[in-house]
Amino acid sequence: MELVAAAKFIGAGLAAIGMIGAGIGVGNVWASYIGALARNPAAKEEIGASIWIGFAVTEAIALFALIVALISLFG
Repeated sequence: MELVAAAKFIGAGLAAIGMIGAGIGVGNVWASYIGALARNPAAKEEIGASIWIGFAVTEAIALFALIVALISLFG
């Protein structure tokens, strides 16, 4: 019984590793946005929609990793 509980904790921890990658991805998205605006401030209107789409997709990956971790922990 304790072995099953330990395996659940290990599985949840491994599934949560995906959240690290999502955090790095969000940082890269916003760093690229700031760099693009520093080079060409007039392009703010063109880049605006793309930055939010990239941010949302990257955050969705983090939420998927969190859900898989919680399912493996409590399921």
